[in-house]
Amino acid sequence: MTPSNDRFRELRELLSSYEETGYVFDDTEKRRGVALSAYLRQAARDPARAAEAAAEIDDLIETGLFSDEIADDVDLLPHINPPRGETVENCLAVIGRHLRQFLAEPANPSQSPPCTAWEWRERFPGLQHLLAAYFHQDSSLEYSSYGEALDDYVSGASESDLRQLADEIREFLILNESDQLLKKSAVTLGLAILPPRGVRLRQWLTDVRGIALQGTAPRGGSGWGVQATRGGFGPS
Repeated sequence: MTPSNDRFRELRELLSSYEETGYVFDDTEKRRGVALSAYLRQAARDPARAAEAAAEIDDLIETGLFSDEIADDVDLLPHINPPRGETVENCLAVIGRHLRQFLAEPANPSQSPPCTAWEWRERFPGLQHLLAAYFHQDSSLEYSSYGEALDDYVSGASESDLRQLADEIREFLILNESDQLLKKSAVTLGLAILPPRGVRLRQWLTDVRGIALQGTAPRGGSGWGVQATRGGFGPS
């Protein structure tokens, strides 16, 4: 369970990026590695995240990685391995210096597609929640149709959630220009069940976006009158 004070919350998010790239610190003093680069592309949208992560690194190093004072907090952090001859503290210090350099020279948010699975999830949290929570491999055990799954999602979503989802789908479709890339990226976000038979994924997501923009829950899972809701779960 995450403690209420969550002393290293943002550092945990940063280190989670390294879980997708081999659980190894790959940064040097002169070069940011793949995981840190992915994190900073997302931090460019909210630089306060980088400032928080830098402060938490300073706190951890000053207190001591193996201090009893923070033992429970450190246990919550992903365990990332340092390169041969290095220590975790040294690797974190390198990351801290890159974070401060980033804050001193802010970058514009990237308009390019994400490069790692972690980055896809960070950039599209609303869409990731919808796909992973309502269209996972066992969805057919919970819902009888696509419409019923969407009904359940919309009925529990706030208007701000729905607006965010609509915005994310729009950007997601733009970034994934080909249907092949679109499918790969959707699977990365958690989609395990393809759209209803005869409906392309791009059209299905467009319909879901339209449903989100309506901002009201359907009745009976079929009241939208769009292809996103038609058909029961099964092979496509």
